[in-house]
Amino acid sequence: MRDRFGAVLTASMSVLSVETVIGAIALFVWGQSQESAGLAYNPLGIILLILMAPFLVAAGAVLAALLSICVVMPLLVTAGWCGRRFCGRETWWWVPALAATGSAPLALATAVFVKANALEGLGGWLTATAALTATALVARRLLLPDRPRLSGSAMLGRVAMYGTLAVTAVGSLAVISLYAGIGYEPPQLGVEAAAGTWSDGKGGTLTLMPDGTATATRVETFELDDSFETVMHECTGTGTWEYDPGAGPWSQEVIISVDDCRMDTWEVLGTSEHPKLFVYIGDPDSWDLYTLQRHHQALPPRSRQGEPVS
Repeated sequence: MRDRFGAVLTASMSVLSVETVIGAIALFVWGQSQESAGLAYNPLGIILLILMAPFLVAAGAVLAALLSICVVMPLLVTAGWCGRRFCGRETWWWVPALAATGSAPLALATAVFVKANALEGLGGWLTATAALTATALVARRLLLPDRPRLSGSAMLGRVAMYGTLAVTAVGSLAVISLYAGIGYEPPQLGVEAAAGTWSDGKGGTLTLMPDGTATATRVETFELDDSFETVMHECTGTGTWEYDPGAGPWSQEVIISVDDCRMDTWEVLGTSEHPKLFVYIGDPDSWDLYTLQRHHQALPPRSRQGEPVS
């Protein structure tokens, strides 16, 4: 492999780059399918992300090089040795076998650390195995003595061509899936569904009557003080409420006015079977939500965007 180090490194890095793009698309689609408050992004953050893009690309290239040298190349060497030792010749299937074996402990440790369930852990392990196997098999093609010799630039061209096709196919499938409605959308409540008793799971309740009266008991409200720190107050009192359907599920609101309380407008999350009302805790950019569910549903005290709230 020493005389082909540069070619193998180039091939490995290029495949890892394609896999990263495909993984980013898949992650985006998965994120769109998860329950989300649709939080607005800070324009300054987007500008900073654009400015940081060249540095992120450079960091990605360094990471791809490290993975190629420290993981892919040792995998190829070990797979070749196992093939010669146990089969009398190098065989390709040693690559996925060793990739699965080597990635299993890391996948297990990651699943335990992030508290993933068994299915999520299995999916992560299979994804890591597939990504590592594909990269190693492409690089292995450069080392086969009985196949026409390919230069690193020739392999890079092939990876670029087929990688572009793969990214285009995955991107098209993602667009079709989102257009078909795979993305998450809050339930459309309506006045009848909004009426009832809502609870934060720790003693705070909000009762909305069909006649438009509202009763709050220890419902938390939030505001920013002069130092832009979030201050919480408990609201107890009576008032009125109304439901605004807006232009659709994302813009519907439940507007509540309670005497002696400064209460924000509530928005909708959840599903038709388990709807939720929420307000932002302080600055929306903090991604903290204060959530109410139907009184009979259990609810953690506080949820953060991207984490389960039921």
